[in-house]
Amino acid sequence: QVQLVESGGGLVQAGGSLRLSCAASGRTFSSYVMGWFRQAPGKEREFVSGISWSGSTMYAGDYVKGRFTISRDKAKNTVFLQMNSLEPEDTAVYYCAADLDSLRPGTTTQEYHYWGQGTQVTVSS
Repeated sequence: QVQLVESGGGLVQAGGSLRLSCAASGRTFSSYVMGWFRQAPGKEREFVSGISWSGSTMYAGDYVKGRFTISRDKAKNTVFLQMNSLEPEDTAVYYCAADLDSLRPGTTTQEYHYWGQGTQVTVSS
């Protein structure tokens, strides 16, 4: 069993920054692929970023690449999402997720086995 707990969300003005954390417990964290997804009201949950056990990263696309940075601290069983230059369109509940099977980050929710409860990020204009 794996438990994921996100933190670090909040209310920030456009152009500001937030750092999300996801603390993992349970099985061997260092071997997981970890991902961040987000879900805005009325929209489907979408992939934001992922990181493999070796540290290779993937980002959703131009709308987050260059602004968001994913990283992991294996010693602390924690994955981070540094979000800079936030925009109102980034407002969503952000979820971290663990994939126990893959070597590389996947971009679909079906590829992930465990999910956190989510943390709200609200960006005001």
